[in-house]
Amino acid sequence: MVESGSPIGDSKGFQDIDLDPVSRTHVLEAIADALDRYAFPEVAAQAQTDIRRRLSDGGYGDIVSGHQFAETLTTQLQALTEDRSVRVNFSPQPLPNLSADTPPTAEELAYQRQQSQRRNFDINRVERLSGNLGLLQLYGFEPPEFAGETLAAAMACVAHTEGLIIDLRYNRGGSPGMVALLCSYLLPPYPSVHLSDVHWPAEDRIEQSWTVPYVGGSRYLDRPVYVLTGSETATAAEEFAYTLKQLQRATLIGETTAGKANPGAGQRLHDHFWMFLPTGRVVSAVSGDNWEGAGVLPDFKVPVELALKVAHYMGLTDLSKQSQPPGQELEAALETVKKQLDQMQQDLISQLGGLR
Repeated sequence: MVESGSPIGDSKGFQDIDLDPVSRTHVLEAIADALDRYAFPEVAAQAQTDIRRRLSDGGYGDIVSGHQFAETLTTQLQALTEDRSVRVNFSPQPLPNLSADTPPTAEELAYQRQQSQRRNFDINRVERLSGNLGLLQLYGFEPPEFAGETLAAAMACVAHTEGLIIDLRYNRGGSPGMVALLCSYLLPPYPSVHLSDVHWPAEDRIEQSWTVPYVGGSRYLDRPVYVLTGSETATAAEEFAYTLKQLQRATLIGETTAGKANPGAGQRLHDHFWMFLPTGRVVSAVSGDNWEGAGVLPDFKVPVELALKVAHYMGLTDLSKQSQPPGQELEAALETVKKQLDQMQQDLISQLGGLR
């Protein structure tokens, strides 16, 4: 007989635990308590009633697998809340006893900064493209206190370009403060622009986000901005794209984003179970809504593989309409990029044909 909570496995390395009634009850009670912090209190109350009813009725008694228990609870909670961000996770190894509210130590912050610095604060690529368009590729939004100076240097590199492409296709998000800072580079210093609010119902608190009057580099004003998006564009990256679209400051090109708007945190339920629960609700100061579930729709929907080349060609075309006659570099860039785009489209069609 295996004790509850003891890892068991098979010859292929799959690990699980033998779940007993006490552990099941503990997890269910912890979920009901955790829902007190859910971003939507009325929905949380309905889910809590359902969970406690199942608990009193002896529900889940036939589930002895940790993996199956987590999957079942996730499916039911997502159905009850209509929120696919709510998820129960299982770990065959005991989880550390950490609270989501525990602030990081100085040593932990120093380590986070060091790791971020090794990734160049997720500012992956800065380039002047042919025809004098700038490219800024971000793999994440690191906190301004980490990445502010590097962002200022990146913006200096594209300061004299005539249009800017910001590539967020593979950006999973990060710091809302960095979203506000990058928006500040693209908008005038005065008046400050109210970007969004985050409502934290459990704390009865609203956190506002505004542009800032001072940035460490040159602002990028009165020139077109193109933002590339894809299905992996999530959370803070979606907020950036959504906000600029609502403000009519950028043209979005690519695919619909992941649809993850509301912030939350992992919460430990038991030695082997934890859940992710949205605890805040983002509200755009412009639209009064957000992109949760639906994602951010691009202005021009194109396959993610073609988005950069399409944006480059679109930017050059826009510039050519402003420059009559267009300069020699612009004309050459238009011809070259058009050929490259045509070839990429042909290659993509051939690849899709080969998958049939």
